[in-house]
Amino acid sequence: MNQSEEEAQLRIDLAACYRLVAMYGWADLVFTHISARIPGPEHHFLINPYGLMFDEITASSLIRVDQHCNKISASAYPVNPAGFIIHSCIHAARDDVGCVLHTHTRAGVAVSAQRGGILPISQQSTVVLSSLAYHDYEGIAVREDEQPRLQRDLGSATFMVLRNHGLLTVGKTIADAFIAMYVLQTTCEIQIAAQSGGGPLVSIDERIVAGIGEALKMQGVGGALAWPALLRRLDRIDSGYRG
Repeated sequence: MNQSEEEAQLRIDLAACYRLVAMYGWADLVFTHISARIPGPEHHFLINPYGLMFDEITASSLIRVDQHCNKISASAYPVNPAGFIIHSCIHAARDDVGCVLHTHTRAGVAVSAQRGGILPISQQSTVVLSSLAYHDYEGIAVREDEQPRLQRDLGSATFMVLRNHGLLTVGKTIADAFIAMYVLQTTCEIQIAAQSGGGPLVSIDERIVAGIGEALKMQGVGGALAWPALLRRLDRIDSGYRG
């Protein structure tokens, strides 16, 4: 299957996203996924070869799959249908989502296990709270019958805390999903750090939290501004992801 210029750029951006997740220390060996929808009527997606570390992934190594995670492009590596359970149902329910990013970071799982979830104690948290969803743990995500509940719980949100499991963000673009995860991960790291001090925490007034959504419409937190700089940083370190 011939690649369009659009798919070729998508592959570069997704490979970069995998490398950035590794660089920021959010990877979990080979056990999480970032998926990107390929524009067109086929409902095809790009996903990682199962078995490659995130800092090994390149544009050409990404595997094209259909909505059932069947391989469309040739690869010596398998794909992980169980890992696509979460991603496929979100892509199916959200036409506005071009990328789904899922992590198992220590700070993310730690906050996901807290009854109070994300606390309004940082500026970053107010951004997250403006578009946040939760999904209760149902075991390792391998059953298709969980998908409707994942779709329902995410709704139209950008950020999701998977209880006792990890974090998930969605975005119109790969850049948007990455920046959303950067904000969500930072929120969790700040929360764990603040709680470790042992003293009482100062919460942000709920009226301020409620107004953040409107402020974000004016300011924006999309990835378009930061993404080119992130790619330049990657290229200074190792541009091999483009291959």
